[in-house]
Order: sequence, then C-alpha cells, then structure tokens
Amino acid sequence: MTDNSKTRVVVGMSGGVDSSVVAYLLKQQGYDVVGVFMKNWDDTDENGYCTATEDYKDVAKVAAKIGIPYYSVNFEKEYWDRVFTYFLDEYKKDVHQILMLFVIMKLSLKLSLTMRLV
Repeated sequence: MTDNSKTRVVVGMSGGVDSSVVAYLLKQQGYDVVGVFMKNWDDTDENGYCTATEDYKDVAKVAAKIGIPYYSVNFEKEYWDRVFTYFLDEYKKDVHQILMLFVIMKLSLKLSLTMRLV
C-alpha cells in the first residue's frame, strides 16, 4: 500500500457537498489534506448579509469534522482587477465566445498559486 501521508493535497472548498466529499475521501486515503476557501466577490447586501460568510462557516464545520486545517484567501481585488473588469470590457466589445474560458483559466491560475503557498 502506498504511503500518501507525505503528499499534501490542497482542496478548494466551497462549503458544498462536492468539495467536502473530495476532502473527506482524500483524508481517508491518508493524504495530508488542506482546505482553502476563496472569496472572489463581495456579495454583502444592504442588510450586511454575505453568503460567503455562511459558505466559509460551512467549510470550517466540514474541515473540523474531518480533521483538516483550512484557510480563507480573499481574492476580491484581484478578481475584480484581473477577471471581472476584463470580462466587462470584452462584453462591451461583444466578444462572448472566449470569456468563460478566460475566467476559468484565471481562477485556476489563482488556485494554483494559492496551493503553492500552502
């Protein structure tokens, strides 16, 4: 049997079922699992409610239950500066075809950079 304990796996956790199950299964297989919650958008409403806060609480509960460390990283400024403003500029030019691919690539790059920091 392979010793996975020396292999760190960083899981982007949203607080939802899919990422939680992935973290759990990797932990069960002996990997050194670390959870990362990425806040990419300020969705605070006029009453001060923010869904990201609730999502982060869910990540914290899951991480505690399965026994892994977790971190929150805030990419609001980077997301706005590097992804969303580009999206708006290109949308105004009517360039719809490549936008989703670009957004996915940018977010993947950020997650990759985050994983290197852990």
